Amino acid sequence: MAERGIGGAGGELVDLVVDYAKQETLGPLKGVGRFVVAGVVGSTLLAVGSVVLLLAGLRALQEETGTTFTGNLSWLPYIVVAVAAVLVAGLAGYRVAAGPARRRQGDGR
Repeated sequence: MAERGIGGAGGELVDLVVDYAKQETLGPLKGVGRFVVAGVVGSTLLAVGSVVLLLAGLRALQEETGTTFTGNLSWLPYIVVAVAAVLVAGLAGYRVAAGPARRRQGDGR
């Protein structure tokens, strides 16, 4: 058996540190990448679904209410749907701001 000496041990140490750095950075980054992709896809689908529901509500107010929103009141369904959209966006913003991160800060952990 040949002795390695200080140079061989130093090379092993460098390899060990590089392997450890890759394991501790690349692995979690791949996991975060999957999480971000799932979040973006989910957010996009939720936004498209919300727009479709708001348009369905507008169409229902215009067509299914008889003569209630005709003539001088034909603009009112647009206001009703716009207010509904603002309320939904406000509720979503409130829930994001009061989410789990906010609760964890108050725990003192």
